Amino acid sequence: MNSGKTTALIQAAHNYHERGMKTLLIKPAIDSKGAGQVVSRLAISRPVDVMAGRDDDLFSIIEPSKDAVHCVFVDEAQFLTASQVRQLFKVTGMLNLPVICYGLRTDFQLNGFEGSTELLLLAHSIEELKTICTCGRKAVANARKVNGQYVFSGDQVAIDGEHNVEYEALCAQCYYQYKEEG
Repeated sequence: MNSGKTTALIQAAHNYHERGMKTLLIKPAIDSKGAGQVVSRLAISRPVDVMAGRDDDLFSIIEPSKDAVHCVFVDEAQFLTASQVRQLFKVTGMLNLPVICYGLRTDFQLNGFEGSTELLLLAHSIEELKTICTCGRKAVANARKVNGQYVFSGDQVAIDGEHNVEYEALCAQCYYQYKEEG
């Protein structure tokens, strides 16, 4: 959270467009934030080309556009299924298209997301975007707050900004301090 993932995605997509190249932007449909757009905390946004449902075959969606697209971007990739991550891997191998995914490694309980786990196994390279905790240390956890209070149990997915849910990037020390206080 707050590391600039979506901002970096929008910038990278802009770089392709600036050079006259077409991109395809995919977002899992479960992420209702911004509806049909990816939205950065810096209040910049970009329309999504594909809102992918959990049963959608991403290879089959991308394959017809293989000659017109120069790069595929995925926002909130943690919400993909393992099968969809393998489909994106197939896109890189069989269609020779770069696929750049942005997402979280873990949820608010420090558990891996299905999509993130598969990406960690298959990604050609991984780059960490860093942010800091409120105390100034490197943030490594995504704490969930509901009505301003930290919570450490509940469903894995609760979208930021809906139902009084918000997230805060914390270092390990602050994460466990808030967890012990709760």
